[in-house]
Amino acid sequence: MNYLMSLAAGLLVGLLYGALQVRSPAPPAIALVGLLGMLGGEQLWPLGRQLFSQWLS
Repeated sequence: MNYLMSLAAGLLVGLLYGALQVRSPAPPAIALVGLLGMLGGEQLWPLGRQLFSQWLS
């Protein structure tokens, strides 16, 4: 639910910036893709450890 609220707030602010014709201070899209990759790796690490420990036992 928090993610949806955050997305909705971001969309609302983006619409406001668009209506005011002001450039957003957000980082470039490539930086956001990098952050997404970091989050994915952070989530995959515990999963990989769990699968590896099950494979060894």
